[in-house]
Amino acid sequence: MTSLDHYRLLGRSGLRVSPIALGTMTFGQDWGWGADAGEARRIFDLYIDQGGNFVDTAVNYTDGASERIVGEFIKDKRDRIVLATKFTMAREPGNPNSGGNHRLNMLRSVEQSLRQLNTDRIDLLYLHGWDMTTQPDEVMRGLDDLVRLGKIHYVGICNTPAWRISQMQTTADMRGWSPFVALQIEYSLIERTVEHELIPMAVALGMGVLPWSPLGGGVLTGKYARSDVRDSRDAIISSTRKGVIASSGHLNERSIEVADVVRTVAEEVGATPSQVAIAWTLANPAVTSPVMGARTLAQAKDNLGALGVALSPEHVDRLNQASAQDPIFPIRFVGRPMVQQLIFGGASVARRD
Repeated sequence: MTSLDHYRLLGRSGLRVSPIALGTMTFGQDWGWGADAGEARRIFDLYIDQGGNFVDTAVNYTDGASERIVGEFIKDKRDRIVLATKFTMAREPGNPNSGGNHRLNMLRSVEQSLRQLNTDRIDLLYLHGWDMTTQPDEVMRGLDDLVRLGKIHYVGICNTPAWRISQMQTTADMRGWSPFVALQIEYSLIERTVEHELIPMAVALGMGVLPWSPLGGGVLTGKYARSDVRDSRDAIISSTRKGVIASSGHLNERSIEVADVVRTVAEEVGATPSQVAIAWTLANPAVTSPVMGARTLAQAKDNLGALGVALSPEHVDRLNQASAQDPIFPIRFVGRPMVQQLIFGGASVARRD
């Protein structure tokens, strides 16, 4: 059990952040399903009043409305807030250089974020997703230049393969450039594939893990039933939350089964399914702060209640078993008894991850 004002260190940095970050992709109604400015203000005030200091947004969230709303909310308490935003996503349809990780878009995006947020610096800037085109040294040199200019203070990365992040982190370390201190990835009881490579990499290379969508897009709250199961291949952002989750691929039979176990555990511990799902992510020592997104004040109150939930080892084990992923190569191979016998010759040897 903890609280928002029991701060944690972010990765290898000395930056102190709350154990839950306030995600603001839901601030603004430009995408059809977010919170209006009044409800967003109530969510923000609840978070701040409980000691929260870690606010997360992106240059393109709700077409820029999220950053403008956040900028208005933080203006009289800027020095209390650790402000995180992101670049990568295109902001001008048809303009190929309005998106991507290259220096041109990086600089333009940061300048746009500074204007929208009405601030003179960004505390943590994430690369939002790997664009599969820009060279790693261009990315890391550009981010380091922004740190040296004082426009950003720390750098993080999201939604990128582990091998590529490792390459960039090593490049930064070898050249004395600013390293990544944060890794924001989807992580929940219905998205555990990141445990194979990304989370161990983050621990080894000094990045705090910040799970986005710890509720599996709302599936783990128990709000969906088997009758809601569907998959969507639509390229456009749906105007409904259900449509967005269908587009993510999480509205499936297996996810509903995991959500059923979450609900059972919640009943046993006297909590809500949302609180159990978030508490499960917090139980992972690699996790610094799950990113909480809420459209209503009631949802925000419910989610923050996860800090008061203590799951027993038995409950954690039951949740783990219900959501377990099959191992992938090479662990699938080297973890087999025959291969372990070949490696260690039958001797008892202490292991490292």
